[in-house]
Amino acid sequence: MLKFTRRNAILACLAASCLAYAAPGLAQEDYPGKPISIVVPFPPGGTTDLVARSLADGLAKSLGQAVLVENKPGAGATLGADYVAKSRPDGYILLMGAVHHTVAPSVYKHLPYDFGKDLAPITTVAMVPNVLSVNPEKTPARSVAELVALAKKEPGQLTFGSNGIGTAQHLIGTLFQIQTGTTLLHIPYKGSAPLTTDLLGGQVNMSFDSITPVLPFIQNGKLRALAVTTGKRTSLLPDVPTLQEAGLPEFDIQTWYGIMAPAGTPQAVVDKLNAASLKIIKSDAFAKKMRAAGCETMGSTPQEFAKLIADDTKKFAKIAREGHIIAQ
Repeated sequence: MLKFTRRNAILACLAASCLAYAAPGLAQEDYPGKPISIVVPFPPGGTTDLVARSLADGLAKSLGQAVLVENKPGAGATLGADYVAKSRPDGYILLMGAVHHTVAPSVYKHLPYDFGKDLAPITTVAMVPNVLSVNPEKTPARSVAELVALAKKEPGQLTFGSNGIGTAQHLIGTLFQIQTGTTLLHIPYKGSAPLTTDLLGGQVNMSFDSITPVLPFIQNGKLRALAVTTGKRTSLLPDVPTLQEAGLPEFDIQTWYGIMAPAGTPQAVVDKLNAASLKIIKSDAFAKKMRAAGCETMGSTPQEFAKLIADDTKKFAKIAREGHIIAQ
């Protein structure tokens, strides 16, 4: 039997320390050594879900491991974000973040996480332009200028729908009112599907929704697109002007999607995920999938993504403050 001495104890402790020190490096070298999960903080079937599943398919082939999509909807997309923020920072649980997460800090009083500090940006993946659409039968305006004139003629009578109180669409509509000096009546919905149905049926005058749910109806003439909210025109509707072109200089808002990890994830893992994701995002096959869904591809460094998050968080905070928006 081996005699346990003080010297043996010291050697055992040193060996354990060396293994503990080496383990993270080995784990990073071998990453990924097991399946990866991408958490989508929305129900299945939406744009965020589609973007996540398209990226997951590419990553699985590139990394040689299964990449699963796990839907964790609830609380304005903050439930899924909180879950990932509090997960082990080893690169095996990721978040498909969205612009909604930069809105949440300004409209929810008590978030259980800090989006800017508790999650590490990897790369932006895709974006969807938001578009100001009207029902041409209910709202005869053919331009932003005509819509503003109509709204000023009937203060508080024209309605705009959004995906709910405190959502990006709500804040975009609020900024529109601030910049044009108009008063619109906000009608919140539980998602794009019921909002689009009511917009087509004439129950609401306009929406500032992402382009995906309204594009087919703009193309067949049932809805009229007056402007997009991005700083540049979109290739999906090249003839539709931007709100900046319509005289609203501060408008540059898009619905973006990006992959993130818990803060503290080793930089080597972040870099590997960034490189693998960018290769997929820049491919023709991925661009074709995104375009079919009404999206445009993005792709960025972690630092560029972090700046986008910081800029949008600041932008939405100002709108929420000026518009007195608080989500219950």
